[in-house]
This record gives sequence, C-alpha cells and structure tokens, in this order.
Amino acid sequence: VELVKELMQKTSTKTGLKTFVHIIDKVYKTGRKYTADFKENMRIVFDDFLPRWNYRALPAQLSNGKVI
Repeated sequence: VELVKELMQKTSTKTGLKTFVHIIDKVYKTGRKYTADFKENMRIVFDDFLPRWNYRALPAQLSNGKVI
C-alpha cells in the first residue's frame, strides 16, 4: 500500500497539478442493510462507469427546494 501511495503522490499533470493521497485504513462492515426511512428520504444515483461499485446517496428535496 505504501508503494502505491508513493507512486500516486508523484503523479502530476502537464500543467503542474499534483495529487494529494490519503489512505483510509478503516475496516468497513459489509452487508449492512439500509432502513426504510433512508430509502424513502434519499435518492440513489449510480455511477455510469462502475454502477455496482460507485453510487451516491443524495437527500430528497421537496417541491419548494428544501432538503428533507
């Protein structure tokens, strides 16, 4: 992991943009189920490229623009 981190930190673009790398070493529990309230109040948006892996949960909005 450290080698990959170092290689990622050395990455830059032609215009000089550089990367900042932070490794998250937390172990996340898999297989957790969501609550009915979460599903009702959040909109799930799946990534076009990797929809099974990447998605976002966005708060639902009321017709007046307020977030639930």
